[in-house]
Parts: sequence; structure tokens; C-alpha cells
Amino acid sequence: MFSLNLSRSSASFLRGEDLRVSSYRDPAFRSVSVTVCSGGRGEREKVKAAALVMDHVIDEVVDQKSAIVPTARIAPPRITSSLLGASLLREDVEIFYGYWFVFCKNRLVQLSFSDIPILLDSGHSLLRDPRHNKGLAFTEKERDAHYIRGLLPPVVLSQELQEKKLMNTLRQYQVPLQRYMAMMDLQERNERLFYKLLIDNVEELLPVVYTPTVGEACQKYGSIFSRPQGVYISLKEKGKILEVLKNWPERKIQVIVVTDGERILGLGDLGCQCLPITIDVGTNNKKLLDDEFYIGLRQRRATGEEYAELLDEFMSAVKQNYGEKVLIQFEDFANHNAFVLLEKYSKTHLVFNDDIQGTASVVLAGLVASLKLVGGTLGDHKFLFLGAGEAGTGIAELIALEMSKQTKSPIEECRKKIWLVDSKGLIVSSRLESLQQFKKPWAHEHEPVKELIDAVKTLKPTVLIGSSGVGQTFTQEVVEAMASFNEKPIILALSNPTSQSECTAEQAYTWSEGRAIYASGSPFPPVEYNGKTYISGQANNAYIFPGFGLGLVMSGAIRVHEDMLLAASEALASQVTQENYEKGLIYPPFTNIRKISAHIAAKVAAKVYDLGLASHLPRPSNLVEFAESCMYTPTYRNYR
Repeated sequence: MFSLNLSRSSASFLRGEDLRVSSYRDPAFRSVSVTVCSGGRGEREKVKAAALVMDHVIDEVVDQKSAIVPTARIAPPRITSSLLGASLLREDVEIFYGYWFVFCKNRLVQLSFSDIPILLDSGHSLLRDPRHNKGLAFTEKERDAHYIRGLLPPVVLSQELQEKKLMNTLRQYQVPLQRYMAMMDLQERNERLFYKLLIDNVEELLPVVYTPTVGEACQKYGSIFSRPQGVYISLKEKGKILEVLKNWPERKIQVIVVTDGERILGLGDLGCQCLPITIDVGTNNKKLLDDEFYIGLRQRRATGEEYAELLDEFMSAVKQNYGEKVLIQFEDFANHNAFVLLEKYSKTHLVFNDDIQGTASVVLAGLVASLKLVGGTLGDHKFLFLGAGEAGTGIAELIALEMSKQTKSPIEECRKKIWLVDSKGLIVSSRLESLQQFKKPWAHEHEPVKELIDAVKTLKPTVLIGSSGVGQTFTQEVVEAMASFNEKPIILALSNPTSQSECTAEQAYTWSEGRAIYASGSPFPPVEYNGKTYISGQANNAYIFPGFGLGLVMSGAIRVHEDMLLAASEALASQVTQENYEKGLIYPPFTNIRKISAHIAAKVAAKVYDLGLASHLPRPSNLVEFAESCMYTPTYRNYR
């Protein structure tokens, strides 16, 4: 007898040529037992199974032994293909959470996906499945084998020619949002071609699918919404979030990006908008509530206990459904929730806040790289921030941490070299009682200063960093003041999108007479000044979070440690070449983002192993090569 103990209370009958499988529901709805017997004779027979089921490897199951299939689901597909050389009826195959089993010669055999040429019931369905569709790249043999003969024009195009054709089309669009919509349309019909375009043309297309264009797409998402991507969890799903997560077809989830939409980029409360998993608790944006095309809950935002309970249920359901090692990336939560959630769940889950930690890591990398141009160490510099929210305080804390490690000084002493300005002026000790908790470490002894320009003139910082989300706040007077007491002032205008940038690249170079070391959150074109071309860098989180996440996943990290963020910063800074420095760049070009991400992943994974927080053992001998082998490759696969 062979038993599969399934945690979902559903099962179906399977029939083989001379093999019968019966099943029943456990009365307590805790498990389902599937018993395999010889067809017709009712005799028990040894059945062997070769299977890889989630994290449990089953080499052989014989007689009274059991195989545990975590949270398994039975969903019979409809296929007519010949598998493993055995002619099978459609009901001869079952899928258990993404793993295929077939009865062949009295054996229950688990098939890898490479054994299954196609998972669909018709060629028509194949052409509408973005995961497997290749468009006109299907070969003559594939068109016959998978019933798509006559459903496509006769020409066969290579993926490279498809890419060339689509890039020509995209370049004809004059409006960035039109390009964004065209790219999203491509993703919905042909995923691999979408990612190949993006990888091969990253510098041209990243501003289309990411900042700055994604900001406009978020604002208009209800109007341009065509097909849902990801999971939407609202207050209506309270009490059944686990069931909602089980509706998502992919089972081996390693990374989740989640938002509640309250602080999208620098755009504010956009409610239920455009990220893979959206926690919809309402919106306080009256314009959206009055918009007939808005796709989210039409109510004011839930707060307090109601909000906390929904997030608790979500975090618990994620761990229950996907396991302990799934990485949860918090994205665009408002300040009053972001710090609380990160502090709370970092002790129990593998969590990462891109706005706090990702931004901090990428900015620290730029500062470390800039030292090659200005000299000295971090401890030799004085920092002034405009903006004391998630990004500002997160960056400040990571700078202080790195400074402390370099100088062997207490972190409290290092914080004294870092000053922050918020909407009420310079953060000083006389304001301590009224400050939010995350701002209090930055309240230093100083007389009150209301305006940024006065803080610049008084403190004379060597580094000016903007994370305010308010455009044009680095005025000509501010930049000229920075240039008056710094030979090479470091000016980082980080706010996104472009319209919210504290100053443009042209303004920074012109007002500093070409002496500024400048980087921004969104891209700016090259600047001509006094016969010289200046190319500004982009302090974009996209440098960090892909490689950082890969490093955590490939090492099987169980928690995020601050030293991993420092490792990511150092890895990114090390990728800046002498040629980049000669152009005034403090970040490497995005053209090399795959190589950059592999190096970041390797350094992060190394730190995970060094700290004893890795669960994937043994440690790979070459982490860079291992990272590259783990990366997604968008080239088309051949179908048998």
C-alpha cells in the first residue's frame, strides 16, 4: 500500500491500465489518503515513487511507507501527450501543487517539467498563455505537435527578430506612458520576450517600466488597468487570506513584494495600485474615491487594530503557505507603518523594506564610491538631509553604522556628524518631545533653524542629500552655498519621479560651475557645461534589491542582518570603474546590471553564511558563478 497524506481536504480518482487509485476525505478534514492497489484484483502491490515534493525528497516509497506532501492540491489537467513513452488517458495524470505524477507500469512516477512538453489542452490556449507563448517563434515541428498549425501566419521568426521588431515599434511612441502600456501588453502575452527586451535594452527601457514613468502609471492605474497581475487582498478577505494565497497558481514562491499603497514613490496615497501583492485597506485620497475607474475599496483607510490584525493575518498566512524562508519585501508603506512593520516582523520573518534599507544601501554605495573623487573617509564628512522619513533616516542610520565600523567609534558619536531637516526645520534637541520615535536619534544640540538654506550656511555640510519628495527644493542659492565651501560638493537629489527631484542634473552642474558630484533617483540626460559633457549617476534602488534578494534566496537566509546591507553597498561601490570615475559617475551603468546584481548577491550570500544564518548547505565554492546560475534566462525553450 502506498499513501500520500495531503493537507488539503480534496481528492479525485485516478485510473491506470491495470492500477486503481482510490481516495477518501479524512473526517477531520486534515488529510486525504490516496491508496494504490492493483486494478481489478484488490491485492496490495508494491508501488515505487520517485519524487521531488517541495523541500521533501522521496527517493523510493515502498509498501507501508508514506510521503508527506505539504499543502498539496489535486487539480487534474487535460492533456493528450505521450509521456515517458507510455500512451496515457487524460485522467492518468494528476498535478500536486505543480508536480506531475503519472501511473506507468504499476508505478507512480513524478515527472519533472522537462518531461512535460506542454501543460495545456489546446494550441489555442498555448498561444494565450504568456508563460509559454512564443508567438511566431514556434517551429514547424512545434506547430504540428501542439495543435497550433493554422493558428499562426506561416512565417517562423527568431526571438532576436521579434525583439528588433518590437523595439522599432516602441521607439515610435512619443509618450512614455504609451511605451509603458505597450510593455505591459507584451508581458501579458509573451513573458520571455518581455524580459529579453528589458534585459537587452535595460538603459532605454528601465525608465519606461520603472522610475520615472511608473509614477504616472500608478496615478492612472485605474484608467489603464487591463489584466490583474499578482494578488489583491482587501479587508473583505479578512479571515480567509490563506485561502486567497492558495488561489495563486505558483507554489514555489521565494519572494513577495507587498504594499498597502499609502506612499507610492513621492506621490502619496494611491490606494490599490499596481504592485504584485496589494493590501487594500481603503484610501484617504478623495480624488481616487471619486474616480469612477478606481479599482480598490471605496472607503477611508483602516488604521489601528483593524489594520494591524489584517497585516498579522497576512504575514502568518504567507509563512504557512510558502514556508519560513520566503522573502517579504515591504514597498511604499507610509512612515507611520513602515518602521513599525519592519521592527515587528524582522524578528519572526525574512523581511526587507526597500524604502528604508534598499535606499540606504544604494546611497551608501554612492558615498563610498564618491570618496575616490573627494578623498578622505566617511568620518571626515558632514551630512545634511532634506527629508527625515523612511528614506532619510534609513540612509542616515546605515551611514552611521558604516562610519562606526570604520572608525571603531560608538554609533551615537557617528550620528552627530549627520543632520536632518524635516518640514518643521532642522531636527534639534529642543524638539525632542514632539518628534516621532524614528527621528529622535537625530535630534542634536543646536539652535532651531527653520530653512534649508540657513542650515546649509550654518552647518557647512560636505554632502547634501534630498529625500523629501518635494521638487526644486535644492535652489540655486542652496547649491551655490554648497559650492562656496566645498571644492567638490556631493549633491544627491533622490526623490522620485523626475518631477519631484530636489534639483535637476543641469541645475546642479551649472550652479556649482561643474564641480558638483551629482546623482539622482530618476535619470537625467547628459549635461553640456563650458564645453564639457557631464553624465550624472542614478542612485536607484534597482541596483540593490534584485541582487540583495537573490543573495538571501540562494543562501536560504532565515533573517536579514544589517551587515548584509553593508555588504551590498560595498559590492555595488566596487563595480564602479576608473572609466566611470573619469566621467564623474559614482554608480556603474545599468547596462551591466546583471553582472552587478550577481556580485551583490554573492557578497550578501557570503555574509549570510558568515553570520550562520544560511539554511542552504553546503556553501557553494564560487558564489558569483552560483548567483549567475540562479538568474532567470528569458530565451525561448524548445517544446517536444
